[in-house]
Amino acid sequence: MTIRKTFVFQLKPGNKHEYKRRHDELWPEMKEFIKENGVHNYSISILEETNQLFGYAEIESVDKWNRMAESDVSQRWWKYMSDIMEPNDSNSGPICSDLRELFYLK
Repeated sequence: MTIRKTFVFQLKPGNKHEYKRRHDELWPEMKEFIKENGVHNYSISILEETNQLFGYAEIESVDKWNRMAESDVSQRWWKYMSDIMEPNDSNSGPICSDLRELFYLK
């Protein structure tokens, strides 16, 4: 069963090009890690007026998705991104809020 996951997080102003550059050069180990943890069709879009980033991923397991945050590679990636993303209170990643799906057409 595929689970659709949507979320929003905040990019610091003036960092759109740097954010894109870093994701265009996504670490091979991060790409592999994402796929190994059952994440498919992962995309991120920006609302440029507010610098909000909207993520969409199809995942195999909510538990796997949540556990990914505890990994070494995720922690290193978030540290790498911390200068251009709004951090959460513990500085262990970006502020991220889940979105609730209201409509889906298959």
